[in-house]
Amino acid sequence: MSDDAPIPLVAHTLGGPGPDLRPASARREWMDATPGGFAKRCLPLTIANAHGWDVVGACAFEAWWTGGDQPGDVVIRIEKPGRPEPVAHFGAGVLTFHVEALFRTPPGIGLWVSGPPNAPKDGIAPLTGMVETDWSPATFTMNWRFTRPRHPVRFAAGEPIAFLFPIRRDLIPRTEPALRPLSEDPVLEAAHRAWADSRAAFNAGLKQPDSEARARGWQRDYTRGHVAGVEAGEAHLTRLQPRPFAKG
Repeated sequence: MSDDAPIPLVAHTLGGPGPDLRPASARREWMDATPGGFAKRCLPLTIANAHGWDVVGACAFEAWWTGGDQPGDVVIRIEKPGRPEPVAHFGAGVLTFHVEALFRTPPGIGLWVSGPPNAPKDGIAPLTGMVETDWSPATFTMNWRFTRPRHPVRFAAGEPIAFLFPIRRDLIPRTEPALRPLSEDPVLEAAHRAWADSRAAFNAGLKQPDSEARARGWQRDYTRGHVAGVEAGEAHLTRLQPRPFAKG
């Protein structure tokens, strides 16, 4: 498969309607609520938020963990029935959802499965898995682990219970990491210094009334794809809109 070829991502239903799979949103309520909405300006955050698809739950429920290591130590109270319903299967404070589809990806590509990025829930954290969906005929579960006992956690109907995106399975084995002094690359070093000086001057200006920095509010260089004279090029992402799953 060439680097620019379309990547099929197929979710095979298992006799029923299948899970509610939606393109992930770039928005987060807590980001909208930050002073002046400053968090919404962070392009790396918003791109990560939309970097895949949500598995949306139809079940509203409250659950808590008593602190024990058995499945029965996770208590679930269903408020509105819907699929997938949470279960306590593994024990050790783990809450489980069965994702009712068999995903298929091209050879060498798997699925990164976790919770929605930058969407923390108090008292519970998503567990992350890398699933080899290019060969396995097995479905997978989405799991969350309680972070402390006796703290009720609520999932609303229509809330994502999982987040997934395709990723090359050979990416890490092929990566050759290295730690080098920045001075070995004089051009990059000069650009970094220019950026650092610009950033320091802008932050200092924010503290001065009636300054240009105050009027601008924030630097848009990274968003515009132009930082210290370095151009990002056509591959620069300022927004991401995953395609919806086509039915049939």
